[in-house]
Amino acid sequence: MTHPLLLPMAAHVALAALLYVLLTVARAPKIWGIGQRADGSNPWATIEPRISANLSNQFEWPLFFYAACLLLIQGQVDSAVAVLLAWGFIAGRLIHSGVQVFTGNIRLRGLVFTINFLAVLGLWAVLLQAQLAGSAV
Repeated sequence: MTHPLLLPMAAHVALAALLYVLLTVARAPKIWGIGQRADGSNPWATIEPRISANLSNQFEWPLFFYAACLLLIQGQVDSAVAVLLAWGFIAGRLIHSGVQVFTGNIRLRGLVFTINFLAVLGLWAVLLQAQLAGSAV
C-alpha cells in the first residue's frame, strides 16, 4: 500500500519539473533564438529571473519537508494531521510560486511563505510527538 505522504511529495516534484519547463521556455529566445520579438528581444526577459529564483527556492525549505515525510514514512507513522499538513505545504508552495513568478510583491510572498513554514514545522511536531509517544520512528 502506498503511504499517503508520497502523493504530496510527488506533487512537489511535479511543481519543480513544471518550473524547469517554464525556465527552458523563458530562456529559449535568448539561448536558441526561438520566440524572439521582431527586434530580437526576449519577451520573457522580466519573468525569467523570477522563475529561476523560484526554482532555486524549491531546494531550500522543502528539504525539511522531504526529511520529515521520509522519516514519517520510514517510521510507519500514519497520521491524518501529517497528510493535511503535507498538502497544506503543497498548496502554499503553489501559491508562493505564483506570487514570486507573476508579481513583485515581496510582502505577499513572505506572508504566503508562512503557510509553507508552518506546515513543515507542523510535520516535524507530528514526527517528534510520534517519537516521544513511542512510535517506531
